[in-house]
Amino acid sequence: MTGTTLLRRQSDGTRPARHPAWLIAGVSLWIASAGNLALWFALHRLQVLEGWRGAGFAAGLGLAIAATLCLLLSLLGWRHTLKPSLTLLLLATAFGAHFMLSYGVVIDNTMIVNVLQTNARETRDLFSLRLLVTVLMLGVLPAVVIWRTPVAWGRWPRQLRGNLLLGLAAAVLLAAALLSVFQPLAATSRNHKQLRYLVNPLNSLVAVGQVAAAPLRTKGPRVLQAVGQDARLHPVAAAQAKPPLLLLVLGETARSDHFGLNGYARPTTPELALLGVTSQRNAWACGTSTAASVPCMFSHLGREAYNDRQQDHETLVDVLQRAGLAVMWLDNQAGCKGVCDRIPEVKTSALTHPTLCPDGECLDEIMLDGLDARIAALPAERRARGVVLVMHQMGSHGPAYARRSPPAIKRFRPECASAALQDCSRDEVVNAYDNSILYTDHFLAQAIRWLQARTGTSDPALLYVSDHGESLGENNLYLHGLPYALAPDVQKRVPWVTWFSPGFLQRSGTTTACLQQRLDERVSHDQYFHSVLGLLDVRTSAYRPDWDFYRPCRQPGA
Repeated sequence: MTGTTLLRRQSDGTRPARHPAWLIAGVSLWIASAGNLALWFALHRLQVLEGWRGAGFAAGLGLAIAATLCLLLSLLGWRHTLKPSLTLLLLATAFGAHFMLSYGVVIDNTMIVNVLQTNARETRDLFSLRLLVTVLMLGVLPAVVIWRTPVAWGRWPRQLRGNLLLGLAAAVLLAAALLSVFQPLAATSRNHKQLRYLVNPLNSLVAVGQVAAAPLRTKGPRVLQAVGQDARLHPVAAAQAKPPLLLLVLGETARSDHFGLNGYARPTTPELALLGVTSQRNAWACGTSTAASVPCMFSHLGREAYNDRQQDHETLVDVLQRAGLAVMWLDNQAGCKGVCDRIPEVKTSALTHPTLCPDGECLDEIMLDGLDARIAALPAERRARGVVLVMHQMGSHGPAYARRSPPAIKRFRPECASAALQDCSRDEVVNAYDNSILYTDHFLAQAIRWLQARTGTSDPALLYVSDHGESLGENNLYLHGLPYALAPDVQKRVPWVTWFSPGFLQRSGTTTACLQQRLDERVSHDQYFHSVLGLLDVRTSAYRPDWDFYRPCRQPGA
């Protein structure tokens, strides 16, 4: 069969059929140029693209990206795989471009994990007209063109030869392009490592590959490792007249520098300021996203060892339950990220309430509603030793900050009511975010009052620590999730607030005067596991006294 006959037979009558290499090359050039606007804007801000040398660098880098895509797509250049693959690649490019351009985020394996764990409610918060337009222009319309373009397919030996030649040509072009820009590319990427996470959609492909390959890198079967098998309550603590009632509030997206307690100019924590709490001003998270931080802070390992681990381990709540305490997790967010899989859990985000769940999303106070009945359902012998409740807040989860506070709480106006934060002024974004902190202040105050009402039957205490911080437009960055080494401090510094009842102070031997003297000492998620065990006097070989933040403030012999 001649090439002319092939073109004639596969033509739609108005447009000639194209060789698949033309589609691959066209899509690759489109993605390398329009699909990588975030990368080009970042290079422009770094003044790398100025003058003729800058133009040559841009051309060489663009050709390198396009050639890499051609090389990959040459493997998929078959009748039943090419157009679906091109469509998926275009849509991935469009979504990636939107979030990188709109929020200044980068895409790595942690971001992919966040995407995989995103629920329908979080997806709704991210939807905007800007997202729709970006996906339509960068992804959908080019995909329509692809599907309307007839392709001249040959027999498989001929197609295989064509694919191999295309791959070879792409490899040669890639090598030539990289050699032409090697020196400026090496210098730029060495000084600005975040740029590697902006190469769209190669960043997503690499990240997905890393996430998929992670289980394969584990030596041997991935078995959950037990922690604190020797955990027990100290006999003196177990013999106390009243059991402890510890409320661990897991905050969401709260910045330390936006808490009035920590010196913020705005009164964002007026209720807590009246309740005798202590607030650490130098607390650090072990990750910049919920998926990274929550399992890490409930681990005994600390950030570095946790990131290098070969096996998964049981968590703080497992150890507390093994020590005989009654433990329960209440979640008003997108889940506990595996931390609470082996203890009782209540998902309050799916409940209905006339005032606390007005539009299908529950305010954090829903976790206090009916709480006594939930505790009463826990085993009585465990409740007699003590109760530990973990409350996972919705907190200040963005970008829809305005949805995180009820109208009665909002003090700072006008606030940004859009998920497209870049469409609002920075003052409006900060107002919406600060209103969410005001509501966290109110929720924590309500929780403390709930605890105070139970001092007759227990010794209550509260520990509030956020999972990570947030960028609010500084340096055109929004939200969170940047790689830890690249993330600004505002995504890593978190509030750490403690409230102890008189009974809990006495049973733990802790002095508030000592805590007040240590407000500026560094504390991190690395110490969370060990500090909670120390407060409850749980004895186990997994406990590290040097990582117990409260230990220096406990009286000898307590």
